[in-house]
Amino acid sequence: MKRYDVIIIGGGAAGFFAAINIAEQKPDLKVAVLERGKDVLTKVKVSGGGRCNVTHAEFIPQDLVRNYPRGERELLGPFHTFMTGDTIEWFSNRGVELKIEDDGRMFPITNSSQTIIDCFLHEAKKNGVEILKNHSVRHVEHLENHWEISANEEVFVAKKLVVASGSNPKVWKLLKHLGHSIVQPVPSLFTFNVKDKRIKDIPGVVAKDVEVKVVNSNLESEGPLLVTHVGFSAPAILKLSAFGALELAERNYKFDIEVNFIKQDKDDCLEVLKNQKQALAKKTVFNSPQFDLPKRLWYKLVEASQVSRDARWADINKQQLENLSIQLTRAIFNVDGKSTFKEEFVTAGGVNLKEVNFKTFESKLHENLFFAGEVLNIDAVTGGFNFQNAWTGAYIVAKTITNS
Repeated sequence: MKRYDVIIIGGGAAGFFAAINIAEQKPDLKVAVLERGKDVLTKVKVSGGGRCNVTHAEFIPQDLVRNYPRGERELLGPFHTFMTGDTIEWFSNRGVELKIEDDGRMFPITNSSQTIIDCFLHEAKKNGVEILKNHSVRHVEHLENHWEISANEEVFVAKKLVVASGSNPKVWKLLKHLGHSIVQPVPSLFTFNVKDKRIKDIPGVVAKDVEVKVVNSNLESEGPLLVTHVGFSAPAILKLSAFGALELAERNYKFDIEVNFIKQDKDDCLEVLKNQKQALAKKTVFNSPQFDLPKRLWYKLVEASQVSRDARWADINKQQLENLSIQLTRAIFNVDGKSTFKEEFVTAGGVNLKEVNFKTFESKLHENLFFAGEVLNIDAVTGGFNFQNAWTGAYIVAKTITNS
């Protein structure tokens, strides 16, 4: 039976961040990380296409929390304690500089997730954190003044227990045994599967700024829209998938979306088209893309409006103009299924937020039991926000433990 002051379940981003901060702030504490697999920080490795989207350049807590479909209210206070600027400083102090991209995402200047992994491994070793791989936790028991954790063939005893295991159903089951309620997990970040002749053969086309609505719901979003080999992706879709995670799961991922490719009212669009009918009378509609739309997308929408390839603007009739205005502002697409966004997998679900004290990230049911990261029912849109939740929760857990 091995004894520690703090045991952390989960060798991911939140687990390492908590362990390093605990060991740094109170070097006399004996800290161990239990990782079920043969490798640690695997999710960090694939994040951001292998570049690791560390955080997002949003520096006002009230604005930052709006990116969390679940956890918005709970994270407001914690973000006043530790948020984006603190994250940037933390990594900078350890030799890792971050850069801001045009869309606000932040990456290490090396453009490699290995930079973050190497930083964590170096800091863990420097501060005496024990990393125990291939240690799958089988049982957790809260005794009078300590925790007993059974992993594989070993039993560990710790004064304080931090659960940072991410979306791990086995750990959720253990927490349920301890009395915590678990919100059933469903996918949160995913792309939409769409088969439609209007987007067939044009994968890679991006409409830079669109509005997307789920028909017969209050779900809507805006931003770039990417045509893929199987349907739609990019921020406009991923934001919808995050905020609509529960509702879209209930619909079994079968629903219609309405896309406004130009973010204009249909009647305003029609007026522009009528003006173009006069101004571009001798030119073909096909070869006169409007509203800064990509040419290949314009071609498809013109075809869907029953306008022939050789039709001139002077030749198209009132109904065709009406059809085109609808395709541009109210195009309906049928979604039939979802696909995982790149290699990343984020879920809505986890420990019920009502059972956690967000001043300390400690369980309200058990003293000296803490949570950090996606083990909680907190998730965010794409862009580095899920990692920021991990850093914030882990930092506050460390601060709470070292101050006690």
